[in-house]
Amino acid sequence: MNYPSFDLAETVPPGGVIRRLLKYLLASLAVFICACSGNPWNDPYPASDSEKNILYAAFAERPKHLDPVQSYSSNEILITAQIYEPPLQYHYLKRPYQLIPSAAAGMPVAQYLDKNGVHLHADADAEKIAYTIYEISIQPGIRYQPHPAFARNERGDYRYHDLTAEALADIHKLGDLRDTGSRELTAEDYVFQIKRLAHPRLHSPIFGLMSDYIVGLKEYSATLQAAAEAQFKKGGKDTYLDLSSYPLEGAEVLGPYTYRIKIKGKYPQFMYWLAMPFFAPIPWEAERFYSQSGLSEKNITLDWYPVGTGPYMLTENDPNRVMILEKNPNFHGEAYPSEGMPGDVDAGLLRDAGEPLPFIDKVIYSRERESIPRWNKFLQGYYDASAIGSDSFDQAIQLTGGQGEATVTEAMKEQGIRLETAVAASTNYLGFNMLDPVVGGTDKHGRESARKLRQAISIAVDYEEYVSIFANGRGIPAQGPIAPGIAGHRDGKEGMNPVVYDWVNGRAQRKPIEAARKLLAEAGYPDGMNRKTGEPLVLYFDVTARGAEDKSSLDWMRKQFQKLNIQLVVRSTDYNRFQDKIRKGNAQIFEWGWNADYPDPENFLFLLHGPQQKVGNEGENAANYSNPEYNRLFDQMKNMENGPRRQHIIDRMVDILRHDAPWLWGYHPKDYGLYHSWYGNVKPNRLSNNNVKYFRIDAEVRNQKRREWNKPVLWPIGGGLIILAISLLPAAIVYRRKERNAGIRPAGPNEDIEVTRLNA
Repeated sequence: MNYPSFDLAETVPPGGVIRRLLKYLLASLAVFICACSGNPWNDPYPASDSEKNILYAAFAERPKHLDPVQSYSSNEILITAQIYEPPLQYHYLKRPYQLIPSAAAGMPVAQYLDKNGVHLHADADAEKIAYTIYEISIQPGIRYQPHPAFARNERGDYRYHDLTAEALADIHKLGDLRDTGSRELTAEDYVFQIKRLAHPRLHSPIFGLMSDYIVGLKEYSATLQAAAEAQFKKGGKDTYLDLSSYPLEGAEVLGPYTYRIKIKGKYPQFMYWLAMPFFAPIPWEAERFYSQSGLSEKNITLDWYPVGTGPYMLTENDPNRVMILEKNPNFHGEAYPSEGMPGDVDAGLLRDAGEPLPFIDKVIYSRERESIPRWNKFLQGYYDASAIGSDSFDQAIQLTGGQGEATVTEAMKEQGIRLETAVAASTNYLGFNMLDPVVGGTDKHGRESARKLRQAISIAVDYEEYVSIFANGRGIPAQGPIAPGIAGHRDGKEGMNPVVYDWVNGRAQRKPIEAARKLLAEAGYPDGMNRKTGEPLVLYFDVTARGAEDKSSLDWMRKQFQKLNIQLVVRSTDYNRFQDKIRKGNAQIFEWGWNADYPDPENFLFLLHGPQQKVGNEGENAANYSNPEYNRLFDQMKNMENGPRRQHIIDRMVDILRHDAPWLWGYHPKDYGLYHSWYGNVKPNRLSNNNVKYFRIDAEVRNQKRREWNKPVLWPIGGGLIILAISLLPAAIVYRRKERNAGIRPAGPNEDIEVTRLNA
């Protein structure tokens, strides 16, 4: 900011010095006052956006994959779920969760066939069902977002499908390709994406699971692998693999708007998968466009720039700074739900019933690595919602009533901030890599020793204390993998893990540390020393790099291992490299979590299914655990309907897991979220991720509150200017007198006399 300057040496009348100082003082104050009349000085956003319909949010970890065939992390689906449209989605308001059509014209109905292709009744015995057929019809008239992959020239040819090296030299980001196009969504796009699950270059995390169900998918992978190798010999790795040349029995196009999926046996949970981005459509044009040599080196890939039909499109992707979603101008439209649950009307969640979606024009996700700046910006109104870290919990939340009900503090109420809570269908755990010779074992004796080591650690690490200190009580120490609220979860004594707990006075109580030390000695490490070598036991703990505020939790974890005299070395890395280490089996002990994809126990138990091992199979079994009995029971349980027989099998499976201890079970978190008064239509849940289209922002109220909460304090500046002027005034007067005296000094014999007229 430029300020008026004045020169005290300027020749002015004696009384003009004070007048001139006052003039500049008032001018300076006017500058500050005028500055205050605009946006707050600390506003991180352009003034032109102050009253625009924009949602402001923060993210901590940059997403690695935005290609729906690969993306499987919670920080990625935050973006992908707003862009891609699978055939189904969850009803936003209804509980228990209910599937409804998204791009589909209606809900598909499962058709059952025996091994001879004869249709069976819906209540047929699962053992007689050889195949299940889903015929899915999509809504006509749905169009893709504008994208260069669809652009055509005057002759009707694709403008950017054969870019030359000369053309690529001037292209640095997708926006450098000025022309865009679009086309209608077809059933072929859904089949194309299912085929991509088996693409040899894409390594889909659900390929292993889906190849057990989708007819011919495993064989299809081998076919594509052979074709890719043949193409590589001819044209190199970037050669486009045209999937339309290779039919897949389990996914067929029946017409422009209808396709069929054929799966093996009966798998009721498959309908839930149809609500996930893995089964969203991908146009072949996008795959062809992005496969061109030279684009991937510039990060111009489907992993970086998605192409969808959903309500939003990604217009800026700078994941170290900001990611921006804007409304898709080609979105086909959808209406806000007209019905919900009891209480939704009183909560204002049906005020927009029947209104066209989406409500918000733009979403700006800013990267904030540290929790304290993120929290302060939320309190200033620059983020519309916030999670609650342990360091800000007491500032935000108070417990009231006999049941310890959580509410916001008075300070939060005064700002109009409200609390929304939900029981998370999630689990946070520490995993042991079963391929590691120390914590997994290599032979029968080594595996038994490693099992007792894992059990000892499971007792020593006190998750009751962890939840109390670092989660402020927002969690339930886990007794196994299945989260509360999911079928198969048991409470009370029958749900207790007897390896880690005893039942004392009507509740589970962690076993004493002496029990852990006894197991450690039986494992071959008395007092944490290797009985054979006499060397101390050193274990390695891989975590994602986080802010300085997490140092205390890592120090706490070291102390838990020190109870057994085990040295724990923490190896911290960014999330993308952490994922690579897990995928390659290079971690020993690691910290991870799981949010349920759908409300069924199979979605938790498959995380420890042997064929789902991360190493070798690219599955979601990050611990690389495999137990033959558990695998057999999983195959028996996975397709069953919920009931006593299924529960009996689940109980046995959980007992096996408790005994083998491939995870340190950790805790099931409770979700707490804070929302400003201008943020509407919020009903939190972890299963429905495409929720941004339902949210509403009152930008006028937000702008008013930002001004109110971020007024600059000017009196110190004004006071400082006055003090400065007063302190300079004597010097100015003395200087003026000196100049006057010098002005009347007689001229010397060799000096010229210059007469200067003083301007009053």
